[in-house]
Amino acid sequence: MPRKTYIVGISGGSCSGKSTIANRLANILSENHKVSVLNLDRYYKSPELRTVAPFTRIEYAEHNHPDCMDTDRIYKDLTAAVSDETIDIVLIEGLFALYFDELREKLDLKVFVDLKSDERLYRRIKRWIDHQTFDEIALRYLDTVRYRHDEFIEPTRWYADIIVNGALDTHLGVDIIVSYINNAKSIEKGNG
Repeated sequence: MPRKTYIVGISGGSCSGKSTIANRLANILSENHKVSVLNLDRYYKSPELRTVAPFTRIEYAEHNHPDCMDTDRIYKDLTAAVSDETIDIVLIEGLFALYFDELREKLDLKVFVDLKSDERLYRRIKRWIDHQTFDEIALRYLDTVRYRHDEFIEPTRWYADIIVNGALDTHLGVDIIVSYINNAKSIEKGNG
């Protein structure tokens, strides 16, 4: 049987912990596998799309709508990773990892990181406070990010095979995912 690259999609809201989980998975899985990580934050279209908030009418760069993603480049890089005979596992991490049908159909495991909106806002403030004012961060979140989350990201949780609680220390969730992937790879090799 030809070797199959195992593909994992990790989605969730902005600042829910997707990158943290993807990085932990990559570190642990890299001990026994060659792992490639596709971070969807690197696949925004250029020039970036703009949006106008429905209530304040403030214009923002759009990073929370599926139209802002360069899907052609995502699929090209995913195809290249899967074609690389040295890569065993591909982790795709980002807001839209479970959104696009064509991408989702390629996933062997779908993970959604769940975190309440108030905690995601708190994490955004901590992440951006050195670059923007408190009011700028909060206003953008309240103006656009939370609406886009409800519209595009939250519904993708129903595609998930595993939902991880982003509010807790994610080590247990990561351990469960690692165990699942290792078991799948072992069965593939005929060891299970």
